[in-house]
Amino acid sequence: MSKPDLPTHGMTPFQIGMRGVCPRCGVGNLFKGYLDLAPRCSACGLDFSFADAADGPAFFAQWAGCIPAVIFALWLEVSVGPPWWVHLFTTVPLLIVPPLLLLRPIKAWLIASQYMYKAQEGRLDQP
Repeated sequence: MSKPDLPTHGMTPFQIGMRGVCPRCGVGNLFKGYLDLAPRCSACGLDFSFADAADGPAFFAQWAGCIPAVIFALWLEVSVGPPWWVHLFTTVPLLIVPPLLLLRPIKAWLIASQYMYKAQEGRLDQP
């Protein structure tokens, strides 16, 4: 398997993640749906079959989005002691919306990092 070329567009993996563009050309779309990868770049033809973000985006999105929401829920419960329906309208949206907003850019960031740093499965050296 040949390794991909390094990009010439000058964007960092984070910038690519925020834009959701091809890590090689920085122009074509990386996604065909909300989280579904396109089979290849519409601009440069890069095959995205190398990309495997696995559970990384979900972990980072939950970590960044849900921990503050749980801290808020605990603070609200201890300081105010509201009825359950207050949590339903304050805490539940905080547990759902931020991770959903973070999933796509984090997935694109991880895929761009895989491409730029030529990540691949680990292999054992053969003696």
